[in-house]
Parts: sequence; structure tokens; C-alpha cells
Amino acid sequence: MGAPRNQVFFPTTFQTLFSHWFRTPDAVPFAGGTDIIRYQGSRIPKLPQNILSLDKLEELHRITRTERYLEIGAMVKLSEIIALGKIVPEALTWCLEGIGGPQVRNLATIGGNICRKSHYSDASVPMIALDAQYELRTATATRWISASRFSSCAPVSGSPARPVDVPFSTLGSQELLTRIRIPLEQWDYGVYTKFTSREPDEPTGGIVFIIRNQKNVLTDIRIIYGRDIILRDKNTEALLIGKPLPLNRKDAFNCVDHWKTYLAALPPMEDLLQARIINFIESSLLGLTD
Repeated sequence: MGAPRNQVFFPTTFQTLFSHWFRTPDAVPFAGGTDIIRYQGSRIPKLPQNILSLDKLEELHRITRTERYLEIGAMVKLSEIIALGKIVPEALTWCLEGIGGPQVRNLATIGGNICRKSHYSDASVPMIALDAQYELRTATATRWISASRFSSCAPVSGSPARPVDVPFSTLGSQELLTRIRIPLEQWDYGVYTKFTSREPDEPTGGIVFIIRNQKNVLTDIRIIYGRDIILRDKNTEALLIGKPLPLNRKDAFNCVDHWKTYLAALPPMEDLLQARIINFIESSLLGLTD
């Protein structure tokens, strides 16, 4: 007997999708497919036995905008989001532009990127910084969860001295990310960097720095790194709230020192990664000084 054939289902409604999924519980939701074939070197990639293609679900391709939010379906391609232009918060655009090349961005979907299982996705970092929310759906229920609480991989964040405020949540059994909601709030200054590697063991990840000010007073700041873990020190951010701009250099270096203390309290990480994070934070803060 030959090997069992692959089966691909193309549901057009959520009802038929979850019905297929119930009958075939090992089926794998399939979006752009870039993560599945990323590390396969053969000309014919190996695919899961049963696939649930999300391509025919019209709702997952929608992009809508209200006065307060930009809502993006999980099947929207990264290149489509970039093409929206100034509607998209800059921190997210900078991040998406750094993912692969044009061909990858034309295939990869925002939902597939967020739901990567090997580590936190590139898009997770600006999504957390921007207070984005995710809609998660099962056959019987829909729930919204903040990006800061969502993890598609095993999360580690904070330290024993600074525990996470709320528990992380992952996708449940036969649960699907369907929509992303991003607040359209004005951020006055930002920097995003993706740490790349020349050697296989070099640490990577993305880090974002955004601020909001009112009448030259700093009213909000977000500094977030993500890869295998999400790092954010809210205590250090609070030290800068209310400071006048341009920022005093002493205050900038004081915050850098607090970040060094924060990193030292975490489980051990590569010296190179710590250095990259500190250098980014220092240069970003100094960009706000005289």
C-alpha cells in the first residue's frame, strides 16, 4: 500500500472550517506557508498530512479602519500592510519591512507571523509596544487578548523581582487567530532595530523604542525587546515619564544603568545580546538629549 495522500481543505466559512477541524483534529491551519517551508532544502517541501487552508475565508483578508483603530485580518499579507502607508504606525512598518525580501512579504501573512511557534515573531514586538489586541476564535466562542499577554511559544518574561502582571495565554486546542486590532495613537518619535546574525549562534531579535510627548514633556515611553523572551522594564520607563525634552543626559544614562540592573536580574543570557540591547537603548535615549 502506498503512503496516505495529503489532504487540503479549503473552507469558505468558519462553520465549515471548524467542522473539518473537528473531523480531522490533526489538520494544520495554513496561511502563507513561509514558516512551514522555511528550513526545508528539498525542491518538494514536506507538508502536514492534513491542511486547513485559510485562503478562502474572506473575513481574514479584510482591512478596516475606524477613528480609533486599524483592524487587520490574519490572512493579510505583510506587503499589503506596508502598502497602506501612513495609516500604519511607523514602528510596525519598520518591523515588517525588515522581514525577508519582497517575495517573502508577498506570501507571509500577519497572522502566520504572530503565531510562529519557534520564538516570538518579529511583529510581536511592535504589536506589544502599540497595545494591539488579537481576536482568537473557536467553533463556539470568540475572545480578545492583548498582544502583551499572547505567546505562541513558551514565554519567559520579567524576573523573580519583577514578575509579569498577568499570565500569558497561548492558542487553545482548535483555536485560530482571526483579527488584529491596532490603536491609531500618535507616537512622536521611534526607533526599531532587528538584530541580525552572521554566525549561527549569534543572538537575534527585534527591539523597539517609541515615545509620546506633549508640550515638550515626555508623557509615554515603550522599550521592548523580543525573540525567545519578551523584555520590558516598566519601572525604568516610569522614571522618564514627566521629564522635559530635550532629555537631560544624566537622566538618559541613569535609565541605561537601570536597564543593566534589570538584565542582570534575569536568567543568564549571551553577553553579545545584552550589549546589543544596552547599546540600542543608550543611543535611542541620547537621541532625545541636546
